[in-house]
Amino acid sequence: MPDVTAAPSRSEEQTQQLLEQIAFGFAYLPRSPVLHSPAERDLEFEDVTFPATDGVPLEGWFIPAPGSSRLVIANHPMGFTRSGLPTHLEPWQSIWAPSGNGAEIDFVPDYAVLHEAGYNVLAYDLRNHGLSGTGNGGINSSGIFEARDVAGSIAYARSRPDTRDMSIGLFSRCLGASSTFAAATQFPDVFDEVKCLVGVQPVTARTIFGKRLGGLGLADRIDEFEQRVVRHTGIGFADRAPREWARNVTVPTYLYQVRDDVLTEPEDVQTIFDNLPVADKQLHWIEGTKARWDGYLEFQRRPQSVLDWFDGHL
Repeated sequence: MPDVTAAPSRSEEQTQQLLEQIAFGFAYLPRSPVLHSPAERDLEFEDVTFPATDGVPLEGWFIPAPGSSRLVIANHPMGFTRSGLPTHLEPWQSIWAPSGNGAEIDFVPDYAVLHEAGYNVLAYDLRNHGLSGTGNGGINSSGIFEARDVAGSIAYARSRPDTRDMSIGLFSRCLGASSTFAAATQFPDVFDEVKCLVGVQPVTARTIFGKRLGGLGLADRIDEFEQRVVRHTGIGFADRAPREWARNVTVPTYLYQVRDDVLTEPEDVQTIFDNLPVADKQLHWIEGTKARWDGYLEFQRRPQSVLDWFDGHL
Protein backbone atom coordinates (compact mmCIF):
# COMPACT_ATOMS: atom_id res chain seq x y z
CA MET A 1 0.00 0.00 0.00
CA PRO A 2 1.38 3.46 -0.83
CA ASP A 3 2.28 5.83 1.99
CA VAL A 4 -0.92 7.10 3.59
CA THR A 5 0.90 10.11 5.07
CA ALA A 6 2.21 11.64 1.84
CA ALA A 7 0.55 13.06 -1.26
CA PRO A 8 3.20 13.23 -3.99
CA SER A 9 2.67 15.15 -7.21
CA ARG A 10 1.63 12.92 -10.10
CA SER A 11 0.17 13.22 -13.58
CA GLU A 12 -3.42 12.25 -14.38
CA GLU A 13 -2.12 9.16 -16.15
CA GLN A 14 -0.16 8.18 -13.05
CA THR A 15 -3.23 8.81 -10.91
CA GLN A 16 -5.33 6.54 -13.10
CA GLN A 17 -2.68 3.84 -12.92
CA LEU A 18 -2.50 4.14 -9.13
CA LEU A 19 -6.27 3.94 -8.71
CA GLU A 20 -6.34 0.84 -10.90
CA GLN A 21 -3.44 -0.75 -9.02
CA ILE A 22 -5.13 -0.29 -5.65
CA ALA A 23 -8.55 -1.40 -6.94
CA PHE A 24 -7.13 -4.53 -8.55
CA GLY A 25 -5.12 -5.37 -5.42
CA PHE A 26 -8.27 -5.04 -3.32
CA ALA A 27 -10.40 -7.07 -5.71
CA TYR A 28 -7.87 -9.89 -6.11
CA LEU A 29 -5.91 -10.08 -2.89
CA PRO A 30 -2.38 -11.45 -3.32
CA ARG A 31 -2.06 -14.68 -1.37
CA SER A 32 0.37 -14.64 1.52
CA PRO A 33 2.06 -17.88 2.65
CA VAL A 34 1.38 -19.97 5.74
CA LEU A 35 4.86 -19.51 7.21
CA HIS A 36 4.32 -20.64 10.79
CA SER A 37 3.07 -23.81 12.46
CA PRO A 38 1.70 -24.73 15.90
CA ALA A 39 4.72 -27.06 16.16
CA GLU A 40 6.86 -23.96 16.74
CA ARG A 41 5.13 -23.65 20.13
CA ASP A 42 5.23 -27.40 20.81
CA LEU A 43 1.49 -27.64 20.22
CA GLU A 44 0.06 -30.91 18.99
CA PHE A 45 -2.18 -30.27 16.01
CA GLU A 46 -3.99 -31.88 13.12
CA ASP A 47 -4.01 -30.60 9.54
CA VAL A 48 -7.67 -30.48 8.56
CA THR A 49 -9.73 -29.70 5.49
CA PHE A 50 -13.45 -29.06 5.30
CA PRO A 51 -15.90 -27.41 2.90
CA ALA A 52 -17.49 -24.00 3.06
CA THR A 53 -21.26 -24.12 2.68
CA ASP A 54 -20.85 -23.78 -1.11
CA GLY A 55 -18.16 -26.47 -1.29
CA VAL A 56 -14.98 -24.37 -1.48
CA PRO A 57 -12.27 -26.46 0.25
CA LEU A 58 -10.80 -24.79 3.32
CA GLU A 59 -7.49 -25.75 4.95
CA GLY A 60 -6.72 -25.37 8.63
CA TRP A 61 -5.36 -26.65 11.91
CA PHE A 62 -7.18 -28.27 14.79
CA ILE A 63 -5.29 -27.85 18.06
CA PRO A 64 -6.81 -30.09 20.74
CA ALA A 65 -6.88 -29.35 24.45
CA PRO A 66 -7.50 -32.77 26.04
CA GLY A 67 -10.25 -32.74 28.63
CA SER A 68 -11.66 -29.40 27.49
CA SER A 69 -15.21 -28.95 26.19
CA ARG A 70 -14.60 -25.44 24.83
CA LEU A 71 -13.64 -24.56 21.24
CA VAL A 72 -12.49 -21.25 19.75
CA ILE A 73 -12.70 -20.88 15.95
CA ALA A 74 -10.28 -18.25 14.60
CA ASN A 75 -11.00 -16.17 11.48
CA HIS A 76 -8.14 -14.06 10.09
CA PRO A 77 -7.86 -10.55 8.54
CA MET A 78 -7.92 -9.61 4.86
CA GLY A 79 -4.80 -10.74 3.03
CA PHE A 80 -3.54 -12.76 6.01
CA THR A 81 -3.61 -16.49 6.66
CA ARG A 82 -4.27 -18.54 9.78
CA SER A 83 -0.54 -18.08 10.59
CA GLY A 84 -0.50 -14.29 10.19
CA LEU A 85 1.26 -12.06 7.65
CA PRO A 86 5.02 -11.83 6.86
CA THR A 87 5.06 -8.05 6.75
CA HIS A 88 8.80 -8.10 7.45
CA LEU A 89 9.32 -9.64 3.98
CA GLU A 90 8.75 -8.32 0.46
CA PRO A 91 6.39 -7.56 -1.12
CA TRP A 92 4.36 -7.13 2.08
CA GLN A 93 6.97 -4.85 3.68
CA SER A 94 6.66 -2.32 0.85
CA ILE A 95 2.88 -2.59 0.88
CA TRP A 96 2.31 -2.04 4.59
CA ALA A 97 5.37 -0.46 6.25
CA PRO A 98 4.64 3.06 4.92
CA SER A 99 1.45 3.13 7.01
CA GLY A 100 3.39 2.18 10.15
CA ASN A 101 2.48 -1.50 9.90
CA GLY A 102 5.82 -3.11 9.11
CA ALA A 103 6.03 -5.68 11.90
CA GLU A 104 5.47 -9.36 11.19
CA ILE A 105 2.18 -10.75 12.48
CA ASP A 106 2.46 -14.31 13.80
CA PHE A 107 -0.85 -15.68 15.10
CA VAL A 108 0.57 -18.95 16.44
CA PRO A 109 1.28 -17.30 19.84
CA ASP A 110 -2.44 -16.50 20.03
CA TYR A 111 -3.28 -20.17 19.65
CA ALA A 112 -0.71 -21.08 22.29
CA VAL A 113 -2.33 -18.64 24.73
CA LEU A 114 -5.77 -20.08 24.04
CA HIS A 115 -4.50 -23.65 24.36
CA GLU A 116 -2.77 -22.91 27.66
CA ALA A 117 -6.03 -21.39 28.92
CA GLY A 118 -7.82 -24.66 28.17
CA TYR A 119 -9.35 -24.06 24.75
CA ASN A 120 -9.40 -26.28 21.71
CA VAL A 121 -8.63 -24.16 18.63
CA LEU A 122 -9.73 -24.41 15.00
CA ALA A 123 -7.81 -21.95 12.77
CA TYR A 124 -8.22 -21.96 9.01
CA ASP A 125 -7.63 -19.96 5.84
CA LEU A 126 -10.58 -18.14 4.33
CA ARG A 127 -11.30 -18.73 0.63
CA ASN A 128 -8.78 -17.14 -1.74
CA HIS A 129 -6.28 -16.98 1.15
CA GLY A 130 -3.40 -19.15 2.29
CA LEU A 131 -3.83 -22.77 1.23
CA SER A 132 -7.61 -22.76 0.91
CA GLY A 133 -9.42 -23.08 -2.39
CA THR A 134 -10.41 -20.38 -4.83
CA GLY A 135 -14.03 -19.30 -4.86
CA ASN A 136 -16.14 -16.82 -6.81
CA GLY A 137 -13.43 -16.19 -9.37
CA GLY A 138 -10.93 -15.30 -6.67
CA ILE A 139 -12.54 -11.97 -5.76
CA ASN A 140 -12.56 -10.40 -2.32
CA SER A 141 -16.16 -9.68 -1.30
CA SER A 142 -15.49 -8.12 2.14
CA GLY A 143 -17.45 -10.90 3.84
CA ILE A 144 -20.36 -11.60 1.49
CA PHE A 145 -18.95 -14.88 0.14
CA GLU A 146 -16.47 -15.42 3.00
CA ALA A 147 -19.50 -15.79 5.29
CA ARG A 148 -19.88 -19.23 3.75
CA ASP A 149 -16.49 -20.14 5.19
CA VAL A 150 -17.44 -19.04 8.70
CA ALA A 151 -20.64 -21.06 8.50
CA GLY A 152 -18.68 -24.00 7.10
CA SER A 153 -16.20 -23.91 9.98
CA ILE A 154 -19.03 -24.09 12.52
CA ALA A 155 -20.68 -26.94 10.63
CA TYR A 156 -17.34 -28.76 10.53
CA ALA A 157 -16.95 -28.42 14.29
CA ARG A 158 -20.39 -29.93 14.73
CA SER A 159 -19.52 -32.81 12.38
CA ARG A 160 -16.48 -34.07 14.31
CA PRO A 161 -17.19 -36.61 17.03
CA ASP A 162 -14.61 -34.98 19.31
CA THR A 163 -15.95 -31.41 18.94
CA ARG A 164 -19.66 -31.76 18.15
CA ASP A 165 -20.75 -31.18 21.75
CA MET A 166 -18.28 -28.40 22.58
CA SER A 167 -19.23 -24.83 23.43
CA ILE A 168 -18.12 -22.65 20.51
CA GLY A 169 -16.73 -19.12 20.59
CA LEU A 170 -15.55 -17.16 17.55
CA PHE A 171 -12.35 -15.07 17.44
CA SER A 172 -12.75 -13.06 14.24
CA ARG A 173 -10.37 -10.37 13.00
CA CYS A 174 -10.96 -7.66 10.34
CA LEU A 175 -12.28 -9.50 7.25
CA GLY A 176 -12.93 -12.44 9.56
CA ALA A 177 -15.12 -10.19 11.73
CA SER A 178 -17.03 -8.77 8.75
CA SER A 179 -17.48 -12.30 7.41
CA THR A 180 -18.82 -13.37 10.80
CA PHE A 181 -21.37 -10.53 10.80
CA ALA A 182 -22.34 -11.53 7.24
CA ALA A 183 -22.69 -15.15 8.33
CA ALA A 184 -25.02 -14.08 11.14
CA THR A 185 -27.11 -12.37 8.45
CA GLN A 186 -27.07 -15.15 5.85
CA PHE A 187 -27.03 -18.22 8.11
CA PRO A 188 -28.76 -17.20 11.36
CA ASP A 189 -29.52 -20.79 12.36
CA VAL A 190 -25.79 -21.58 12.40
CA PHE A 191 -25.38 -19.11 15.24
CA ASP A 192 -27.58 -21.22 17.45
CA GLU A 193 -24.33 -23.20 17.85
CA VAL A 194 -22.25 -20.16 18.93
CA LYS A 195 -22.00 -18.92 22.51
CA CYS A 196 -20.03 -15.71 21.97
CA LEU A 197 -17.90 -13.64 19.62
CA VAL A 198 -14.69 -11.62 19.91
CA GLY A 199 -14.43 -9.22 16.94
CA VAL A 200 -11.12 -7.54 16.23
CA GLN A 201 -10.99 -4.32 14.19
CA PRO A 202 -13.91 -4.76 11.80
CA VAL A 203 -13.81 -2.10 9.09
CA THR A 204 -16.06 -0.70 6.37
CA ALA A 205 -14.55 -0.71 2.87
CA ARG A 206 -15.50 2.88 2.03
CA THR A 207 -14.00 4.09 5.31
CA ILE A 208 -10.61 2.41 4.92
CA PHE A 209 -10.26 3.37 1.28
CA GLY A 210 -11.37 6.90 2.00
CA LYS A 211 -8.44 7.08 4.43
CA ARG A 212 -6.03 5.50 1.98
CA LEU A 213 -6.99 7.74 -0.90
CA GLY A 214 -7.05 10.80 1.36
CA GLY A 215 -3.46 10.14 2.37
CA LEU A 216 -2.55 10.02 -1.31
CA GLY A 217 -4.26 13.30 -2.04
CA LEU A 218 -7.07 11.51 -3.86
CA ALA A 219 -9.96 11.83 -1.44
CA ASP A 220 -12.11 13.31 -4.18
CA ARG A 221 -11.62 10.20 -6.34
CA ILE A 222 -13.34 7.75 -3.98
CA ASP A 223 -16.40 7.33 -6.21
CA GLU A 224 -14.23 6.71 -9.26
CA PHE A 225 -12.22 4.22 -7.24
CA GLU A 226 -15.41 2.42 -6.21
CA GLN A 227 -16.44 2.09 -9.85
CA ARG A 228 -13.13 0.39 -10.59
CA VAL A 229 -13.79 -2.04 -7.74
CA VAL A 230 -17.26 -2.71 -9.15
CA ARG A 231 -15.83 -3.39 -12.60
CA HIS A 232 -13.54 -6.04 -11.10
CA THR A 233 -15.95 -7.62 -8.64
CA GLY A 234 -19.51 -6.51 -9.36
CA ILE A 235 -19.81 -5.41 -5.71
CA GLY A 236 -19.98 -1.78 -4.62
CA PHE A 237 -19.22 -0.31 -1.22
CA ALA A 238 -22.87 -0.11 -0.15
CA ASP A 239 -23.18 -3.89 -0.43
CA ARG A 240 -20.02 -4.42 1.64
CA ALA A 241 -21.88 -3.58 4.79
CA PRO A 242 -20.53 -4.85 8.14
CA ARG A 243 -22.32 -1.99 9.88
CA GLU A 244 -25.66 -3.36 8.66
CA TRP A 245 -24.74 -7.03 9.07
CA ALA A 246 -23.89 -6.30 12.71
CA ARG A 247 -27.61 -5.72 13.31
CA ASN A 248 -28.15 -9.47 12.92
CA VAL A 249 -25.61 -10.66 15.49
CA THR A 250 -27.40 -12.52 18.26
CA VAL A 251 -24.55 -13.60 20.54
CA PRO A 252 -22.59 -11.75 23.24
CA THR A 253 -19.89 -9.74 21.48
CA TYR A 254 -16.62 -8.14 22.57
CA LEU A 255 -15.02 -5.75 20.04
CA TYR A 256 -11.64 -4.07 20.20
CA GLN A 257 -9.84 -1.58 17.96
CA VAL A 258 -6.81 0.73 17.86
CA ARG A 259 -8.53 4.07 18.43
CA ASP A 260 -6.09 6.16 16.36
CA ASP A 261 -5.58 3.56 13.61
CA VAL A 262 -4.41 5.56 10.57
CA LEU A 263 -6.30 3.19 8.25
CA THR A 264 -9.78 3.80 9.63
CA GLU A 265 -11.90 6.08 11.82
CA PRO A 266 -13.10 5.31 15.36
CA GLU A 267 -16.64 6.22 14.29
CA ASP A 268 -16.69 3.20 12.00
CA VAL A 269 -16.18 0.64 14.77
CA GLN A 270 -18.35 2.67 17.14
CA THR A 271 -21.23 2.48 14.66
CA ILE A 272 -20.74 -1.27 14.24
CA PHE A 273 -20.79 -1.65 18.00
CA ASP A 274 -23.85 0.56 18.42
CA ASN A 275 -25.70 -1.49 15.78
CA LEU A 276 -25.17 -4.76 17.65
CA PRO A 277 -28.65 -5.56 19.01
CA VAL A 278 -27.41 -7.63 21.96
CA ALA A 279 -27.36 -6.31 25.51
CA ASP A 280 -24.24 -8.27 26.43
CA LYS A 281 -21.53 -6.42 24.50
CA GLN A 282 -18.31 -4.48 25.16
CA LEU A 283 -16.05 -2.21 23.12
CA HIS A 284 -12.38 -1.79 24.10
CA TRP A 285 -10.15 0.90 22.60
CA ILE A 286 -6.40 0.33 22.31
CA GLU A 287 -4.61 3.60 23.04
CA GLY A 288 -1.12 4.98 22.46
CA THR A 289 -0.53 3.77 18.91
CA LYS A 290 -1.59 4.53 15.35
CA ALA A 291 -0.56 1.12 13.97
CA ARG A 292 -3.40 -1.21 13.04
CA TRP A 293 -1.01 -4.13 13.49
CA ASP A 294 -0.87 -3.36 17.24
CA GLY A 295 -4.53 -4.35 17.33
CA TYR A 296 -3.70 -7.72 15.80
CA LEU A 297 -0.91 -8.23 18.36
CA GLU A 298 -3.00 -7.07 21.32
CA PHE A 299 -4.24 -10.50 22.35
CA GLN A 300 -0.83 -12.14 22.62
CA ARG A 301 0.48 -9.09 24.49
CA ARG A 302 -2.45 -8.59 26.87
CA PRO A 303 -4.80 -11.58 26.59
CA GLN A 304 -6.68 -11.38 29.86
CA SER A 305 -9.73 -9.35 28.79
CA VAL A 306 -10.41 -11.67 25.85
CA LEU A 307 -9.83 -14.76 27.98
CA ASP A 308 -12.22 -13.35 30.58
CA TRP A 309 -14.83 -12.89 27.85
CA PHE A 310 -14.47 -16.44 26.61
CA ASP A 311 -14.34 -17.80 30.16
CA GLY A 312 -17.53 -15.96 31.04
CA HIS A 313 -19.50 -17.27 28.06
CA LEU A 314 -18.17 -20.73 27.14
